[in-house]
Amino acid sequence: MAQKAFASSADLGQKEQTLEVLADGVYALTAEGDPNVGAIEGEDFLVCFEALATPVAAREWLARLREHTDKPVRYLVLSHYHAVRVLGASAFDAEVIVAHENTRALVAERGKEDWESEFGRMPRLAKNAASVPGLTWPTLTFSDRLTIDLGGDRGDLVLRYCGRGHTEGDIVAWLPRQKVLFAGDLVEAEAALYTGDAFHRDWSSSTLDRVREFGAEALIGGRGAVSKGRDAVDAAIAQTRHFLEVMIREVGAARQAGGTLKDAFERTRAALVGQYGSWPIFEHCLPFDVSRLWDELSGIERPVIWTAERDREVWNQLQD
Repeated sequence: MAQKAFASSADLGQKEQTLEVLADGVYALTAEGDPNVGAIEGEDFLVCFEALATPVAAREWLARLREHTDKPVRYLVLSHYHAVRVLGASAFDAEVIVAHENTRALVAERGKEDWESEFGRMPRLAKNAASVPGLTWPTLTFSDRLTIDLGGDRGDLVLRYCGRGHTEGDIVAWLPRQKVLFAGDLVEAEAALYTGDAFHRDWSSSTLDRVREFGAEALIGGRGAVSKGRDAVDAAIAQTRHFLEVMIREVGAARQAGGTLKDAFERTRAALVGQYGSWPIFEHCLPFDVSRLWDELSGIERPVIWTAERDREVWNQLQD
């Protein structure tokens, strides 16, 4: 049997993008499981959430946004450090680039390696990769909470750190007046989780508890469709939690039985594939997810840095 194509290297077909207006001046762009982005209008400025993988890709998103508003981008908010979320930042010409303080530290520690890793795993997203001028550096960071006054009668946008999860620096953006939450990769709506840099136990418990406590009535996750209505929001959070809990259970059982990383991968895939196997990037993510969780349960507190070479080694080790 031929080996599976590496990660998403064979996924070269374009995805249909959907731009939705969720409330007055609140926008979300989804794309069939590709990374989601969004924007919020202030009185005389924009806050953009996420930057996509390259300036060329980001400019295409901005061209669609400009069909609705010509306000300048004052703030670009980055939920975390992963390359396909941040390297398009130069296209926004933002006055301020906001991220968690841990995210800035992660860019310094492993940003270059992550850039090479992610563009190798997902070449289709790296549209005109040569247009990336370099690493994206936040110009404003915070530790717990940052509030942006949107001006006029538009209320506030609240940026919050809910705890370690998808990375150790994920933040969400909350519009309390509209009850809209941009959750980044802490929640996926019918799209598989990437957990290669995760803290699974924190994420599946206290971090998702805090996300649920917002009581959002619309949630834009990192991938997948917008969840609309409280039931759909709670379902997206519950699915994310369940995916993590199954992983923790199966990898933990493999370790307790004296198994190998390959055993853990096979157990975990068997337990997840029935419910989640048809979701975007499931097969791509799972080898890296299981490898990180194996390390975490083995006492390796912080994720080992992914490099293009390590990606291939882990992928090849865990495929049939």
